Amino acid sequence: MASIRSVNTRPELIIRRGLHRLGYRYSLHSSKLPGTPDIVLRRHNALLFIHGCFWHKHTCHLFRWPKTRTQFWKNKINRNVQRDADTLDILKDNWRIGVIWECSLKGKNRLCISELLNDLASWIESTSSYLEIEGISKTVATEDPAEVQGLQFPD
Repeated sequence: MASIRSVNTRPELIIRRGLHRLGYRYSLHSSKLPGTPDIVLRRHNALLFIHGCFWHKHTCHLFRWPKTRTQFWKNKINRNVQRDADTLDILKDNWRIGVIWECSLKGKNRLCISELLNDLASWIESTSSYLEIEGISKTVATEDPAEVQGLQFPD
């Protein structure tokens, strides 16, 4: 567990390099914002979260429940999911939010990096308030993040 990184992960570095190459400037891991977003694009009023499929319980081939200590892992991962929903609920009124899932960058359903970056750049330049990029061209951009299937905001 000690060797598992929470910042500067490979998917995060790929996205950061690509955005920088496209001319976007950003800050990293702003602890002043709830949820400590991975990338903050202040000029575009946008936040990016790059989620690992296992840690954030994504419904893709990269997520499987561990076979040992199942109750511990279910509690831990479900708390992560609830924390994510709470964080998005707090941020959605003042920020545009983008979520990029690990499976869009690795695994059998990964997207071409240039395609992913083009989708991301289009969203950054748009006025859409929410973006979610998953593997195999599952890109969702919407005005209301609650419209995204599987994403629930607590009341």
